[in-house]
Amino acid sequence: MGDFPIYIPSKSRSEHMMTSKYLTYMGVKHNVVVEPSQMDEYRKSIKSMDLLATAVELDMSYKEKYELCDNHGLTKSTGPGPVRNFAWDHSKANGHSWHWVMDDNIRSFRRLNKNEKVKVASSSFFKAMEDFCLRYENVSMAGPNYFMFASARNKQPPFITNTRIYSCNFIRNDVPFRWRGRYNEDTILSLDMLKAKWCTIQFNAFLQEKMPTQSLSGGNTSELYQADDKPQKGQKYSQTGTIDKSQMMLTTHPDVSKVVHRFGRIHHHVDYGPFKRNKLIRKKSAEISPGTNNYGMGLVDTTQKQ
Repeated sequence: MGDFPIYIPSKSRSEHMMTSKYLTYMGVKHNVVVEPSQMDEYRKSIKSMDLLATAVELDMSYKEKYELCDNHGLTKSTGPGPVRNFAWDHSKANGHSWHWVMDDNIRSFRRLNKNEKVKVASSSFFKAMEDFCLRYENVSMAGPNYFMFASARNKQPPFITNTRIYSCNFIRNDVPFRWRGRYNEDTILSLDMLKAKWCTIQFNAFLQEKMPTQSLSGGNTSELYQADDKPQKGQKYSQTGTIDKSQMMLTTHPDVSKVVHRFGRIHHHVDYGPFKRNKLIRKKSAEISPGTNNYGMGLVDTTQKQ
């Protein structure tokens, strides 16, 4: 099992608990951070679903002091950034040097190996990534790539460095950053770190199967992307929400960002080329044993349903 705490910010999705269900299947204890008004319903869901989760009450002052990077104030949803900052501080207060923070709509975690994306039932999934990051002095954040972005038919490096880390983030607690931005807070944080010469690691050997943007009710879907307008006939997405989301990248990191039309909607494009010069620095104390360490993971035939 991993050595560091896991947090899942969640709002108005107590009936789904998607990430929490899969972590429970893996035997991984974790925290679900919710607003005070929803604590009772989340506690009931955790109990009724027999989840390995603890409901943690959000300090609402984190919303008031959050850097939104726009002029709308609290007239619109802040997004998950304030909750993620709360989780960051909560983990530090409990003596941890790193923490995980994950979206609440992850269907499964996978290992990409020998052209197969196999569902993982072992908590070693997280331990393997943690140990790899702890070999280096200058890694500030890491996480698994999206299932859909890592092809099993083509050769993939086990990891790539210095790109954005999203939806499932392993974060070093002592770095001088915090989440900011109403939208695209994971991309903004990644760029803040990279511009300060830190390194990020995105794993292809380990993957997350996350639900597509705006496909699950509750959370940011209702409050950010579809609050101002509904998707028009023939459109899959609310266009206003995604335009505002992409525009924020031009506000926060205009030197490496531009707005494009991709995946059937307005999107942002970031050039990570300038950060390839950031090189991993291995700790002198790092010990790497010869051969392959599979952390006890292996292929097993199973009929158990998720």
